[in-house]
Amino acid sequence: MECCLCEDYPRTGKPLFMEDTIVAISTAPGESAIGIVRLSGPKALKIADKIFISKEKKKPSSFKNRTIHYGWISDRGGRKKSLSDKIIDEALLSVMRAPATYTREDIVEINCHGGVLALKKTLELTLRQGARLAQPGEFTKRAFLNGRIDLAQAEAVLDVIRAKTELGLGTALGQLRGKLSKRITKIRNILIEVLANLEVSFDFSQEETEALNSRQITRSLKMVKRNLEELIKSAEGGCILREGVMTVICGKPNVGKSSLMNTFLKEDKVIVTPIAGTTRDIIEDIINIEGIPIRIVDTAGIIEPRDLVEREGVARSKKYLNKANLILFLLDNSRPLSAEDLQIIDSIKGKSIIVVINKIDLKTRLNLKKIEDFLKGKRIVKICATREKGIPGLESNIKKHILGGKVKMDAESAVVTNLRHKKALEKSLEFIKASIKNLKERKGEELIAEDIKEALRSIGCIIGEVAPEEILDKIFGEFCIGK
Repeated sequence: MECCLCEDYPRTGKPLFMEDTIVAISTAPGESAIGIVRLSGPKALKIADKIFISKEKKKPSSFKNRTIHYGWISDRGGRKKSLSDKIIDEALLSVMRAPATYTREDIVEINCHGGVLALKKTLELTLRQGARLAQPGEFTKRAFLNGRIDLAQAEAVLDVIRAKTELGLGTALGQLRGKLSKRITKIRNILIEVLANLEVSFDFSQEETEALNSRQITRSLKMVKRNLEELIKSAEGGCILREGVMTVICGKPNVGKSSLMNTFLKEDKVIVTPIAGTTRDIIEDIINIEGIPIRIVDTAGIIEPRDLVEREGVARSKKYLNKANLILFLLDNSRPLSAEDLQIIDSIKGKSIIVVINKIDLKTRLNLKKIEDFLKGKRIVKICATREKGIPGLESNIKKHILGGKVKMDAESAVVTNLRHKKALEKSLEFIKASIKNLKERKGEELIAEDIKEALRSIGCIIGEVAPEEILDKIFGEFCIGK
């Protein structure tokens, strides 16, 4: 049945590049205790034989599977020379044989010292012996093409690497373990069964197909519809966990934006002085508020610029305000409302805003009557950034504002965290709705079957049953080279 869905299966046959043995440095650049050079492919062990001298004088190809051995990386070129003359590094070499490996190919990992030169020379040596430098994400791409993981799980690998909070990590790990894939597969199986029943009717007359249970088909399609809607709804919180929420701190100069930024970060990252205009550029970092990654941004005070630098700072502030998911608009409790405050209010009307009244430890001179209309329906939080008063309440309000009481954050269930997945689900849902409508109106089985096939194509893109090469290139191009 599945063969009718799409001829472009990425795992059909073996692409020519899969015959290569690839290599990459799989640890972060720079000095460290350990650096890893990873080989994967049919010649991984042969290349290891040529460059590694074990203490027991055995070749890596003779090592038992899943063992690690001490020795030296040597540029002997297969010739008998003095070992000390050609030693590149002291190393530990791991052997993992197909198919029970990350890529389902033979893998050799060389644990070198983490110096830049030792790693570079080891990498160059493997290249001279016939390996090819891996493309970004090619190890994980091979794991997908060799059927060890599906495409949703492959994307989850990157989410695990980039996770910024424990909740985000838990969600990514759930997807890596196949929670989303199992839910998608269940939906696909229901649709394939429905499609099979419909296609049986193509070969029989109207009288002979009276037994076709249209009620059962309708129930199945409505079940699929509910499942798709639940997954799409989960994307509201899932995409927040994956991408974070851009939250911009704005206000006039000296209102306490940088102090609030430092309080959020729990470090003095931003210079704070009584001089107006100290912050002239954008400062951005990630904070964790009860599991939600917040991309917090400190902006330059929005004022009439006095010079070229201030003009650029104000321009960047306005650019970030336009992109912000949430704005923390700071007002100074110790100063009356000014023309600058009102100017900022005009520029952020219509945005998602929490009004933050800072410096509550000082005498109140702020009168909010002028901006009563602006404040209607907005959360108002009072704080003292320098003394960390009211910060827990502000963080709680940020979370409530972002989730809106609707989005459920749950790492234990299948959660859609990827915009690509969400779009595929929405497209599939459109076809399912159309098929239910056509079934109700007693349209031809051929038309209903075509809608279901299109729905299958759409959700098939999520797990890689349907995955054109350009989609794979885009997905794996976001990975680092060693993964």
